[in-house]
Amino acid sequence: MVSALLSSSSNRVALRFGDQTLTHAELTSCAGALARRLAGLPRVAVWATPTIETCVAVVASLLAGVPAVPLNPKVGERELAHIVSDSAPAAVLVAPGAELPSGLQSVPRLDVTLGGASAETFAEPGDEAPALIVYTSGTTGSPKGVVLPRRALTSTLDAVADAWDWTADDVLVHALPLFHVHGLILGVLGPLRRGGTLVHLGKFSTAGLTEALAGDATMMFGVPTMYHRIAEEVGSNPALAEALRGARVLVSGSAALPVRDHERIAAATGQRVVERYGMTETLMNTSVRADGDRKPGAVGVPLRGVEVRLVDDSGAVLDETGAVGEIQVRGPNLFTEYLNRPDATAEAFADGWFRTGDVGTRDPDGHYRIVGRKATDIIKSGGYKIGAGEIENALLEHPAVKEVAVTGEPDDDLGERIVAWVVPSGPAPSERELADHVARLLTPHKRPRRVRFVESLPRNDMGKVMKRALGT
Repeated sequence: MVSALLSSSSNRVALRFGDQTLTHAELTSCAGALARRLAGLPRVAVWATPTIETCVAVVASLLAGVPAVPLNPKVGERELAHIVSDSAPAAVLVAPGAELPSGLQSVPRLDVTLGGASAETFAEPGDEAPALIVYTSGTTGSPKGVVLPRRALTSTLDAVADAWDWTADDVLVHALPLFHVHGLILGVLGPLRRGGTLVHLGKFSTAGLTEALAGDATMMFGVPTMYHRIAEEVGSNPALAEALRGARVLVSGSAALPVRDHERIAAATGQRVVERYGMTETLMNTSVRADGDRKPGAVGVPLRGVEVRLVDDSGAVLDETGAVGEIQVRGPNLFTEYLNRPDATAEAFADGWFRTGDVGTRDPDGHYRIVGRKATDIIKSGGYKIGAGEIENALLEHPAVKEVAVTGEPDDDLGERIVAWVVPSGPAPSERELADHVARLLTPHKRPRRVRFVESLPRNDMGKVMKRALGT
């Protein structure tokens, strides 16, 4: 894997963070020097700030065959204590000058420098050897360490390259955090494996994106909150529209992109955003292909080597088009285990299929659509199973709705009632107006029974709405 990630003879820029750059040859050299210091360690943590040093640290860990644990620099005390205790890193790799929290005082610090040189070669670990241990968000308990083997990384990166026609000539721009699958594996290791270039903006801005895409960038990765900002601005910003128009592919992930934002971006640029579907345990499962039909709301077809199926509550496979069921996945993209949690690992699988907990449907052409999370986005009201995402998209078509999240809450008569949490774009409309709007676009039983107006929605680092925090 590492030999394919690094091209020691190439003077093409591999990484660009602001004024800092490393060519593929320079990256090979300085990462090799760090890898020599890491060799033989059981496991290391990486203080994953949005810096070039974070990338060097992860590449060095892969070179040395030492599993790396990316740490969110905004992690809370309790969560950090759990991760450190659970993963027991022998060292924490950090950019020089970065300040570490007290929860890492017991872990030896190793500063990552861009100097040093090494032409040393390292034995390539087997495909099942752990490459990264990425901790889940912990929405239903303490975060679990997802052990990702090397074959999961390589199979996913090669499969998305096939789907997006990704080559060494591509220059990727993004501003994603480097402690998640999206920003780190796809966004850093992806361009390195292709022999191409990553331009990291540090912090997302439409101005920075415009400059990068007007330059040599050909691809963009983002999350829906970023695309929402683009959609709000692109109609009145000719420079942004022209830059996006020239991109080869725009990819959105980590949450559903509202159809309204799809359409606004397409209207201004002629570009349709490519959506894909993945998660920490599976990396990437499906994607709209760059050369295929980029349908708003669809997350595409299974990637090469990946099998996807839908099952009902009893575990029976659903073959009929349009059926709603839990998404299950199997293939080389899957994780190995939850670290130190054999019980959770066993519970996550059904006959070799990973139970994602996501609910979706399949279109006649084989494209999948995500309805929502089984635990939070499927509302059982009046005998119906209702997907929150469908109602959210309908509400976003109302001009007075800027943002929205839909949840269910207990109801003595209906079982659950539909509740809409709305960030208004101006003066708040009446609850009746929004309920009638949904009833007209969808069906009456899908209208919200309660509308609660809020100033903002709680979101995590990847822009996903944290629905469990609503009402607390």
